[in-house]
Amino acid sequence: MVFKKKDNFAILLSNIAVNLKDGAHYFADYKIKNASDLKTFSTHMKELETKGDSYVHEVIKDLNKVFITPIEREDILALAMSMDDVLDGLEHTSAMFEMYNVTQADEYMLKFVEAIRESSDEIEAAVKMLSTKKWPQIHEHAVKIKELESKCDGILRQSIKHLFSTEKDPIRIIQYKEIYEELEEVADYCQHVANTFEAIIMKNA
Repeated sequence: MVFKKKDNFAILLSNIAVNLKDGAHYFADYKIKNASDLKTFSTHMKELETKGDSYVHEVIKDLNKVFITPIEREDILALAMSMDDVLDGLEHTSAMFEMYNVTQADEYMLKFVEAIRESSDEIEAAVKMLSTKKWPQIHEHAVKIKELESKCDGILRQSIKHLFSTEKDPIRIIQYKEIYEELEEVADYCQHVANTFEAIIMKNA
């Protein structure tokens, strides 16, 4: 059984994916110049994260009401929750930027964020294809997400090596290392989404 084009779960999952994409693009594009910008940045990311939570709540509410679902209910929930984890991670990272007063993202942060932005595009595209059971294309998007996560593993190693060889302020080292690791964890969350897609494909293809 597959999604009908106007199935409510397809709509809800698409809403979550689009909101995640909006959050990843906002995170990547927002230009921070001062502490006031940091507050605006973190506040808007919190609003998007709250919006995402409301979509997940709708999914759970509908799963509790509907007897027959287009794919297994645990897969619908897993996909919704895994996408929500990505946006939660981005929101948490934006709060860290504000908390540590980091107004200038370095080259490694920018590389992380660009990979996460690309992953959000792949996630949104794959979710759109659920309603038309385009399993091979969904698999291609999942593979790309995993490639981007692997790229972020390398960025993490490079960033920490560079940090310890160039930064002298121990507090700054702690702050930047924590941000790098948080961004790499967001990439891991994206990979979890890809894994969920692949589990759905295995059951339905």
